[in-house]
Amino acid sequence: MDLLFIIASILVSFFIVVITAPMIIPFLRRLKFGQSIREEGPKSHQKKTGTPTMGGVMIIVSVVIGSLILHRFVMGTFFSREWVLLMVVFIGFGLLGFIDDFIKVVLKRNLGLTSIQKLIGQLFVSVLFYFLLLGTEIDTTLAIPGTEVLIDLGFLYPIFVVVLLVGASNAVNLTDGLDGLVGGLGTISFLTFGIIAALTTTESVVSMISFSVVGGLLGFLVFNAHPAKVFMGDTGSLALGGLLGAIGLVLKLEILLVFVGFVFVVETLSVMIQVISFKTRGKRVFLMSPIHHHFELKGWSEWRVVTTFWSIGLLSSIISILIQVVL
Repeated sequence: MDLLFIIASILVSFFIVVITAPMIIPFLRRLKFGQSIREEGPKSHQKKTGTPTMGGVMIIVSVVIGSLILHRFVMGTFFSREWVLLMVVFIGFGLLGFIDDFIKVVLKRNLGLTSIQKLIGQLFVSVLFYFLLLGTEIDTTLAIPGTEVLIDLGFLYPIFVVVLLVGASNAVNLTDGLDGLVGGLGTISFLTFGIIAALTTTESVVSMISFSVVGGLLGFLVFNAHPAKVFMGDTGSLALGGLLGAIGLVLKLEILLVFVGFVFVVETLSVMIQVISFKTRGKRVFLMSPIHHHFELKGWSEWRVVTTFWSIGLLSSIISILIQVVL
């Protein structure tokens, strides 16, 4: 994948978001698709009440249209098996998130879908992804990054695929709590996978989609960086998390995904630790979880938390590239 193709993949999605956002954001505001802020959250977030949400639609549309255009231009066809495989997850999880957001902002149920309803939807999309994956030569092994060691999961691999996709989508969803946090971390993570795919594999479609997401997220950050004019909502976070997991599976970098999405993993672990500690000991480990709220309540500004987490994400991604490309 040459540099010109990479730049085009980023720019097409970027400009789709930047051009359409000034029309879509006021439209969402007129429809009163504003975010409701949890009362138990940091008090400083109450001023964000009413900020338009469901902005993830712009990211999804930009990636789908941008990747279709480039796919047609470079490969002479709109679709390929790899494109369909990844878009099923991206659009499927995005649709689930859209329904969740719609319930929250239109039906005024702040919790949206119940946890069971959301899990059923995630399982459905994940299982569908696996059955589509059956059309390819499935490799049931996991590679230990930086080594020649392979672990064959055998008949457990389908379960692993489903758990990874559900876990990845929820991890990104949990992280989406501060202006620009997921936008920046997502940009770094998808850029990492795009670079690895371009340098070490023949998966040009995967690389193209990864860079298209980078462009869409950079465009979204223009309007989502602090102070945010729009939130991506579950529409964006579930879609991005699911796609990140799917790309890790297609590239056979399932374990490396832990390093690429290190901050997402830490955010998820902080919630698990908090819940387990409270239920077993009646005590909280963090002032609030996910952990980004803990640092806010410690007195950090929102921007300081975001830039610190971006820096950690960038460092872990650089390490991931070195492990996969150099070792």
